[in-house]
Amino acid sequence: MEESPDPYLCLAAHLITLLSQFSMDALYGLGTMILLLFVSAMVSGSEIAYFSLTHNHISNIRKQERPTDKKILSLLERPNRLLATILITNNVINIAIIILSTFVFSALFDLGLHPVLQFLIQVAAVTFLILLFAEILPKVYAARHPVKFSAIMAGPLLMLRRLLFPLSSLLVKTTRIIDKRMEKKRPNLSMHELSHALEITSDESTSEEDKKLLRGIVRFGNIYVREIMKSRVDVVAVDKETPFSDLIKVIREAGYSRIPVYREKFDNVEGILYIKDLLPHLDKDDDFNWQELLRNAFFVPESKRINDLLKEFQEKKIHMAIVVDEYGGTAGLVTLEDILEEIVGEINDEFDMEEAIYSKIDDSTFVFEGKTLLKDFCKIIGIEDDVFDEIRGEADTLAGLILEIKQEIPFKGAKINYQHFEFEIEGVDKRRIKRIKVKIKA
Repeated sequence: MEESPDPYLCLAAHLITLLSQFSMDALYGLGTMILLLFVSAMVSGSEIAYFSLTHNHISNIRKQERPTDKKILSLLERPNRLLATILITNNVINIAIIILSTFVFSALFDLGLHPVLQFLIQVAAVTFLILLFAEILPKVYAARHPVKFSAIMAGPLLMLRRLLFPLSSLLVKTTRIIDKRMEKKRPNLSMHELSHALEITSDESTSEEDKKLLRGIVRFGNIYVREIMKSRVDVVAVDKETPFSDLIKVIREAGYSRIPVYREKFDNVEGILYIKDLLPHLDKDDDFNWQELLRNAFFVPESKRINDLLKEFQEKKIHMAIVVDEYGGTAGLVTLEDILEEIVGEINDEFDMEEAIYSKIDDSTFVFEGKTLLKDFCKIIGIEDDVFDEIRGEADTLAGLILEIKQEIPFKGAKINYQHFEFEIEGVDKRRIKRIKVKIKA
């Protein structure tokens, strides 16, 4: 009875036979292909590494002043040329890999298949190798270790930049021409898109205060005067016929540096009284004609954007404007401080009295004054200020929002539900909603 051959010996014999059929040229081609895959991986990773360096990374590199760090900074000084060098190098290497793969596959893996089928298998295999080993893996590593990867590739990239200078210059110049042609056709980004971009580009090193400041800057050009103004019912103003002694009392109680002055009613504002102009006349009696000290009032429509108003404040060197509605009546008042607070947050000095516009009952229940601006309401409860855009209409206050929903003044105790909010009316009269309890439902 014959013994069956050892399967391991058969496999070894088969491998030896297969290797004996390989030519040295094919082996050299395979080795070169592997080397080119490695070089392609390093170049691809350097693209992510260099363009992932944050401001903090670059600041630390500047402080260390090592030779490698100087090379990194030199490359970053001309980012367009750096990117062009990386793209040219990577494409040349990938083309070389594809050409070599044709020779290597035909020599090593002659499967006797139909030429078209064999070509498709080769393309699939080469694409998989390039994507996995020359694109995905190195870029994932480079994104996690950008400084380390940048330092490794600084020297080679500087040599490649010199070597490929003519080609990269042509590519950069061509890109600039295309950019100039396309510049006029590029659509403007919306405020929502800019805010979303801010969220996804902020890293762990960005503090919450910095994020708030950046959000304020992004949204700054999309805010109208009516959204931040002090409404007319909350404005301290005086009649032009007010006796001087009574005027001093109003000024002391209000504590403001500027006060609007009107004739008969607030819709007829005639000027602004600067309190500093009264300082030399504090000892005068009621016969003093303080009306001569009035300065011209600056009027703006409530539909004006605050970025445009800020420019006008700077040009005219003023700090206050009277806001008028579409009928020419006085809607309220806006100051330079109101505008700046939209960027930097609440500004208080030692003379400001904290005005309680809300009280917090628990984590999900608040009581607000009806005059609370919707923007302030959203900031207090921590939601985006576009939540009520579908129903708010022209409303800028919480009471106005309730009126937009109900289309009438609700009675005390009425409950209005919208999305996950429950509004309960706690104070109301025949003319306005005074106080609202807000419950945030889970």
